[in-house]
Amino acid sequence: MPIPLRADFDAAALRAAAQQTKDAAQARRLLALAAVYDGASRTEAARLGGVTLQIVRDWVLRFNAEGSAGLVDRKAPGQVSRLNDIHRVALAAVLESGPRPAIHGVVRWRLVALSRCLMTRRV
Repeated sequence: MPIPLRADFDAAALRAAAQQTKDAAQARRLLALAAVYDGASRTEAARLGGVTLQIVRDWVLRFNAEGSAGLVDRKAPGQVSRLNDIHRVALAAVLESGPRPAIHGVVRWRLVALSRCLMTRRV
């Protein structure tokens, strides 16, 4: 049994939203869901959207929870920072004080020298 779509929208409203948006991916998703409102199967909507049936299910869940705004691409979370707040403060202090030639072997910080110092933990 497929997850039902929200009752407060219909195919015409989704097509109007697709026409107004400047986000092509959101428009494609809205049009695929509009086809479902018109009676198309989820498989047909997946074919129209160029995706798998599982992705259409994900679109339905996001659309039901957030409306058409839920179909906008979100920023990927990315990699977790390797530096915590203590590390950032220590690094800023080292950068502000400048290198010490006797310790760091350089008279001014360049990225390669700073990277080497960080990797050998001479900071």
